[in-house]
Amino acid sequence: MRLPSLCLALLALLSMATAAHATGTAVPLWPGGALPDGARQGQLPALTAYIPASNPTKTAVVICPGGAYHAMTLDWEGVLVAQWFNQHHVAAFVLQYRHGDGHHYPQPIDDGRRAVRWVREHAKTYQLDPQHIGIMGFSAGGHVAATVSTHYDPTTALLHDAVGQASARPDFTILAYPVITMDEAFTHLDSRQHLIGLHPSPALVHELSNETQVTAETPPAFIYVTDADTLVPPENSIAYYLALHRQHVPAELHVFRTGKHGSSLGQHEPLLSIWPELLARWMAGLGYMEQG
Repeated sequence: MRLPSLCLALLALLSMATAAHATGTAVPLWPGGALPDGARQGQLPALTAYIPASNPTKTAVVICPGGAYHAMTLDWEGVLVAQWFNQHHVAAFVLQYRHGDGHHYPQPIDDGRRAVRWVREHAKTYQLDPQHIGIMGFSAGGHVAATVSTHYDPTTALLHDAVGQASARPDFTILAYPVITMDEAFTHLDSRQHLIGLHPSPALVHELSNETQVTAETPPAFIYVTDADTLVPPENSIAYYLALHRQHVPAELHVFRTGKHGSSLGQHEPLLSIWPELLARWMAGLGYMEQG
């Protein structure tokens, strides 16, 4: 009888569909697990999907955790943030981009662009609007997000598959205490060194100083930083905001008086705990989240 075989095949397909939508499902970012330029074992670029039970605005956010380009705070600036988005009925995809020794520029940025392309190409699978795909970054992950937002057309690694045909331009950008510039005057030197080395060319410094790369086509941005940040100077956020403002790109900047670097959602900083609500209002105003 062929009926049992058919039933088994249908059950298998159903199982695959369920897995594709399951919270915490990791998928490799590149076919075969890594690009030809390699990745250390245990650091294969991947996206982990966090899908809410309902998503009325059909929005998704690619989240880039921080770590100065040599580590990654996946839980604090990844999983917890994805769960917050799910609670607000928005899909989230936590990006594990390449970093550390042997994984300098352009690898982390290639992974960021590929992540936006991947989510957009799979929008139908996750019941998303392909024009509601944003990117978010914390600290050095903010540099990934801002670089993708200002360098979405050029690429140093592009596979000619279906994902490679999708646009890498995010529809909106969210930056939390981000590294923006590679200019020694106010960059985060550890992030700069791990991304572009000790003696980068002036041309590369300029190219990856995102305050110099903003155009009228750069996505709208929400930016959060504290005046007390002694690790990544708040001038990074301010410079990016001013560049957006000069190009008439909608942007919202919040500078809090107190708060340490790496505060994530502000859970342990009473004065900062309001910033996710400000983000929710900003997203709702643009149609990327339900009104609270």
